[in-house]
Amino acid sequence: MPILFFFEKQQLLLWLVEFQEDKAKFSIYKLLRYTTDLMEAHPQALVIPTVLFTDRTKWRKDVLRKLETRLNDRLFLYFEYVFFKLFDFNARDYYNINNPVVKILLPKMNYKKEERIEVIRQAYSGLFQLASRMLFDKYVDFIDVYAEVSEEEQENLYHEIIQHKETAMLAQYIKDKGMQQGMQQGIIQNTKENIIEALELRFGKISPEIIDKINKTNDPAKLKELHKKAIQIKEIDSFGFIC
Repeated sequence: MPILFFFEKQQLLLWLVEFQEDKAKFSIYKLLRYTTDLMEAHPQALVIPTVLFTDRTKWRKDVLRKLETRLNDRLFLYFEYVFFKLFDFNARDYYNINNPVVKILLPKMNYKKEERIEVIRQAYSGLFQLASRMLFDKYVDFIDVYAEVSEEEQENLYHEIIQHKETAMLAQYIKDKGMQQGMQQGIIQNTKENIIEALELRFGKISPEIIDKINKTNDPAKLKELHKKAIQIKEIDSFGFIC
């Protein structure tokens, strides 16, 4: 997912972020091609390829971190990317980091089984405190996607939220929106909108057929999978096949 930043003095930074759930499917060669495509499309921008590995497992074997081609003292190609394996970070250490992206990614970090609800609560409350209400509504389903929150956990989570003073405003906001009864439907609609937006940001205008298929999908598990695919796929044609 490319994110373009504009700075003073007309400087451009293009942050290429790839979310990788399955490291076996990661290809540094594809990332290199994607990076050079963006460099060609945005010649004035500094392109920074970044990969966030989101699987919550310990690795026995690392992924390829760099590519290098040289002959004697002459270097023909060198490529590397910014590497993050979220499971290597302890979620508890980032509760007080005031960054909404960090809050969204908390459920993908490392934590004990008994800490799960608290980690998700911290993600919800942190995003609520740091983002506008519009952005909270927009991105809260990212937390559900990454945490794979079940309906039972949603109920437990709501009770945890209303029991803490620091999340009283969030509890009231949830109550006012009827999220304790209609949270699932809201998540479904937000996920649909985020899938479409992710595809449009990456590939431009998408076909009405794909939009129609997304809007007709109401299975939360299927939508979560489509959301991941919208972030990860390299070509829009493959998404139509997935739908």
